[in-house]
Amino acid sequence: MNKRVLAIIAVSIATLIYGVNYTIAKDVMPTYIKPYGFIFIRVVGATTIFWILGLFIKSQKIEKEDYKKILLASFFGVGLNMLSFFKGLSLTTPISASVMMVTSPIMVLIFSSILIRKAIGKQRIIGVFVGLIGTILLITYGNSSNGTATNNNLGNFLVFVNASSYGLYLVLAKNLIKKYHPLVFVKWLYLFGLIFIIPVGYWEFSEIVWEAIPTNIYWNIGFVVVFTTCVTYLFNLYGLSKLKPTTVSVFIYLQPVIASIYALIVGSDSLNLVKICATLLIFFGVYLVTKQVNK
Repeated sequence: MNKRVLAIIAVSIATLIYGVNYTIAKDVMPTYIKPYGFIFIRVVGATTIFWILGLFIKSQKIEKEDYKKILLASFFGVGLNMLSFFKGLSLTTPISASVMMVTSPIMVLIFSSILIRKAIGKQRIIGVFVGLIGTILLITYGNSSNGTATNNNLGNFLVFVNASSYGLYLVLAKNLIKKYHPLVFVKWLYLFGLIFIIPVGYWEFSEIVWEAIPTNIYWNIGFVVVFTTCVTYLFNLYGLSKLKPTTVSVFIYLQPVIASIYALIVGSDSLNLVKICATLLIFFGVYLVTKQVNK
């Protein structure tokens, strides 16, 4: 089996993990663990794993001026990103959350045009507006009859904040990832992220009644920490080393498909006309944004 095929398999597995994570994490929150308490567990666990893995690679010194850049990237890539996602997911449904995450490429384009003066072009401007219309439609009217959603509108909005935060993080981290070994970068990213998470998440973490949590929920927690946080990063890293970034980025569009199928199978979500229409608008907007434009 050649390296390209292995890379595609690795990225496919990472995408599959992301897709089922929406429902797996949703089963934990907010019944057994509140969202910020869950994030505390996730970031502490991931930070520990990444620093242990960092012992097995050649040490690399971080330049003083880059610590501030990593701190800023950490706020948007770990702090605001994860806190808004898990809080949003605890309030909305897995399908709505997974669709909302696909807006990340649109937000990357917007922040790139603002921060690094990247030209947008008419086609991409149309794509941004179409995608945002779909997003507003899903936030405002994408209610589900399913009982797992307690506040669809706020939940969808928070997942959109998460997608925006992640988009800004990608723009801020672009040069840092080129400069440092990915594992060196991510261990510092998560360590700084822990600074933002502890004040918000420790209180909810201390409220967890561990004896009341069933065994299957413990497996869900372990899945999120080990697989969703660490394995997906390492698999995507391997994929990026063998494939073009554009090839890897296409796999994000499979997440809502996998999330929807899994959520419908286990009965944790349902489809309606608004969700379908909003999804089509978002996907069309992302297509216009990411499609190559002939000069």
